[in-house]
Amino acid sequence: MNAPLSEIERLARLRLARSENVGPVTFRDLLQHCGNAVAAIDALPDLAARGGAKRAIRIASAAEAETELSKLARLGARLLIWGDRDFPPRLAAIDPPPPVIAVMGDAELLSRPTIAIVGSRNASAAGRRIAGDMANALGTEGFAVVSGLARGIDTAAHRAALATGTVAVLAGGVDIAYPEENRELQTAIAEGGALVSEMPPGTSPQSRHFPRRNRLISGLSLAVVVVEAALRSGSLITARFALEQGRDVFAVPGSPLDPRAGGSNRLIKDGAPLVETAEDVIAALGTPPGVALREPDPTGYDGAKPFVTVFRQFDDRARDSVLAALGPTPTPLDEIVRQSGVPVPIVRAILLELELAGHLHRDPGDRLSLV
Repeated sequence: MNAPLSEIERLARLRLARSENVGPVTFRDLLQHCGNAVAAIDALPDLAARGGAKRAIRIASAAEAETELSKLARLGARLLIWGDRDFPPRLAAIDPPPPVIAVMGDAELLSRPTIAIVGSRNASAAGRRIAGDMANALGTEGFAVVSGLARGIDTAAHRAALATGTVAVLAGGVDIAYPEENRELQTAIAEGGALVSEMPPGTSPQSRHFPRRNRLISGLSLAVVVVEAALRSGSLITARFALEQGRDVFAVPGSPLDPRAGGSNRLIKDGAPLVETAEDVIAALGTPPGVALREPDPTGYDGAKPFVTVFRQFDDRARDSVLAALGPTPTPLDEIVRQSGVPVPIVRAILLELELAGHLHRDPGDRLSLV
């Protein structure tokens, strides 16, 4: 087991996570190359300048980080930081892990066997009933139910699992009720379950936050069950994240005449196991809730290679080759490596500089494009 993080390092990791242009991939790579967050923060200005930044990068101050921690404490919430011993093991094992998460309620639920149930906001009465019956039965069997607190399927699943344990992953801060009609339900989950968010308290949910929320839903779960999802829906994004993370994806079939079932039916055509009840899910999962599932060891950083060594291994020719492989169209990382002919560690270092400078955009699946 890793040694606990010092308070200095915990605060530095929060500052790093809240600094400009630092997402989960950049956060992980900075720690890998620098060895710790204190050194990473010191390196940010130079790295951003090397990437072509036109102005100084905004680095979250220690006072801002302390203010966030104080707000969470007043709310009765806590901040879990990647590298801490109490960071949820399933989230620590995904690549990359979220740098920090705020939890309001029972954080122990995050380490229990969990199943995600997601689906259409505009759900049918039958879909809501299926989701509720499945959530209730899974809870009775010892599983916690994870969802995104959206209207429709999410709401039905959360309500049915309130008594046995449910986790709501939010796109905004843990103190922001969204949607407004679920304010009472969100309060009930905070008291009897757990609310989880990557965002600072007071953050109103925006469209760009929802993919990160969906990634946490799947990352916290052993499996994702999709109930009524259109062909273009956030539920299918969650399913894709689940597959990338090595999670099982199950789907409830629906009428081919109902567009709300188009996405879930497509998942079944593509090979997702068809499920109709909690018993089907448990049987397909193949592991009862009382049996511990071992996650792969989290991808850590060893700090063995000095930061300056990594970034002095390439010159302008390598940078130009990587830039030539990039463009406005999102391109997978392995394709950038193939086209540039530059070794992977150096490509990652160049991409890190470009992202800190605000010149790189990352789409889900580590697809990259120039801004």
